[in-house]
Amino acid sequence: MAKRLFDLLFSGGALLLLCPLLLLIAAWVKLGSDGPVFFRQIRVGLHGRLFSIYKFRTMYMDAERRGLQITVGTDPRITSQGHFLRKYKLDELPQLINVLLGHMSIVGPRPEVPRYMDQYAPEVRAKILSVRPGITDRASIEFKDENMILACSTDPHQTYIEEILPIKQKYYLKYVSHHTLTDDLTIIFHTAKAIITRRP
Repeated sequence: MAKRLFDLLFSGGALLLLCPLLLLIAAWVKLGSDGPVFFRQIRVGLHGRLFSIYKFRTMYMDAERRGLQITVGTDPRITSQGHFLRKYKLDELPQLINVLLGHMSIVGPRPEVPRYMDQYAPEVRAKILSVRPGITDRASIEFKDENMILACSTDPHQTYIEEILPIKQKYYLKYVSHHTLTDDLTIIFHTAKAIITRRP
C-alpha cells in the first residue's frame, strides 16, 4: 500500500513538474519524422497481465516489422531525435502514465515483451510477475548501454537470451525477495546519477 501511494505521488508530481518538457519533446518527435508521438508496445505486467507500455517514439514507422524487438548499437531504425532521447532515457518518461494507471511502479523489474518473458522458467516468471514492473531497477542501471553490448554480438537475439536475461533475472529475483522504500529511493538516485553523468 505504501509503495503504491509513493508511486502515485511521485508519478503525479513528476508529470505536473515535467509537463513543459514533455510537450517540447512531443513536438520535437512529431516534427522530426512521420508517425505518432507515442510508441506503444505490449509488455507482461503484474500476474502476467498484458498492458501497453508508453514511450516517446524514437524509431521510424513500422520499425518492429523491419527488425528485432531489441535495439542493437546505432540501429538505423532510430531517428536522429531518438538517439538523443534514448541516450538520456527521456523516451521512458511517458511510463509515468503507466504508473498512474497502475500498470507499473516507479521501481521494479523491467517489463519484458511476451517472447522474452517466456524464456524464464514458470516458477521464476511467476515470482518476477508477483510485483508490478518498474520504470527503473538495478538491472536498468547495469545495462544502461545494453544496445552497445548487443552490437558486439553476431547474434544479438541469442546473446540477449543467453547472457543478458540470466543476469537480469538475478536482479529481478533479488528485488522481489526484498525491497523497501529506502531501496527504491536509492535506485532512483543511482538511476538519475547514471543519466546525468553520461558523456555527451
